[in-house]
Amino acid sequence: MSVDISELSFEAALQELETVVAQLESGNMTLEASLTLFERGQKLAERCNLQLEQASLRVEQLTADGEIIQR
Repeated sequence: MSVDISELSFEAALQELETVVAQLESGNMTLEASLTLFERGQKLAERCNLQLEQASLRVEQLTADGEIIQR
């Protein structure tokens, strides 16, 4: 898990976040390890949210008025 989060694609960050959640839910970790993993999970979630916001802005910019035209 030493990969820099800012370099992860959305898909890679989401996959790692799902792994983090599963590990935390297992309850088989020390408190300190759980806190460290939780912090990484928070950063991964922030990365995913940022990438989703950027994608949304791109879609708005690519359409004339921010609405997707239904055909």
